[in-house]
Amino acid sequence: MQERNALESQINAIGEISHELDDLIALAELADAEGDEAALDEAQGMLKSLAGRAATAETEALLSGEADANDCFLEVHPGAGGTESNDWAAMLLRMYVRWAQKHGFKVEVIEEQPGEEAGIKSATIQVIGHNAYGWLKTESGVHRLVRISPFDSNARRHTSFASVWIYPLVDDTIDIEINESECRIDTFRSSGAGGQHVNTTDSAVRITHIPTGIVVQCQNERSQHKNRATAWKMLRARLYELELQKREEAAQKAAASKTEIGWGHQIRSYVLQPYQMVKDLRTGVESPSPDVVLDGDLEQFMTAALAQRVAGS
Repeated sequence: MQERNALESQINAIGEISHELDDLIALAELADAEGDEAALDEAQGMLKSLAGRAATAETEALLSGEADANDCFLEVHPGAGGTESNDWAAMLLRMYVRWAQKHGFKVEVIEEQPGEEAGIKSATIQVIGHNAYGWLKTESGVHRLVRISPFDSNARRHTSFASVWIYPLVDDTIDIEINESECRIDTFRSSGAGGQHVNTTDSAVRITHIPTGIVVQCQNERSQHKNRATAWKMLRARLYELELQKREEAAQKAAASKTEIGWGHQIRSYVLQPYQMVKDLRTGVESPSPDVVLDGDLEQFMTAALAQRVAGS
């Protein structure tokens, strides 16, 4: 029902734009024929505004998947490489937080494991807002960084990898059955900041779904009960994502790219030295400004990946 309503809304929006375009073209032709420069300028301004609306409608048409409107979880994990990869994972996490904030999404930290010297060992955030999953879903995969390492005293160039995984928050109306006897629940002390109660009690919760090997964990609350409830919600979301993968061939390919955080599995390269460039290896979209991209400017990459995904479905 939700998908049908969204589709009908998109069709109506496109119909309105088409009708307005016909009217504006007629108005511009009439103004040109009568030599009315003021009316012609007004028509041209309205056409530019209509073009903006058409671009928005085109993007929204790409966000019509089963779970696109949902909130989502975003996980970041560094690849091999110790401090260098941990720092790269933290840079990616900041990039997505900045993107979310710029677009009015709310971000909640579910868990974050700091690196020993810098960066993070892992992190999970929840992105809350309409179409959060739809926008972010094509960001799943391995991201590669090339730069002069700030942690190398010899200032050598390093290549680092980190993986990003996006999965939708499950709507409460969708029934995802979980057999608790097939799950292992572990509690442990949180390792991050959060006050003495967080660090001295076993408030963090990790759930392992044995049949699938899926592991989720939460440590952002002082209460073990709240962390446990959030972890179950994350597990339901992960299992739901598995179902979506079965239905979408593109999602299956994206999942396959997560099997190894390293060469041959990256979806995007970020080069800071010896030249500057960000290139998406799936769509060929490039940016000469990695600093801008790492500050959350991801629209051109997301839109291109969404369009490619729709075209291939």
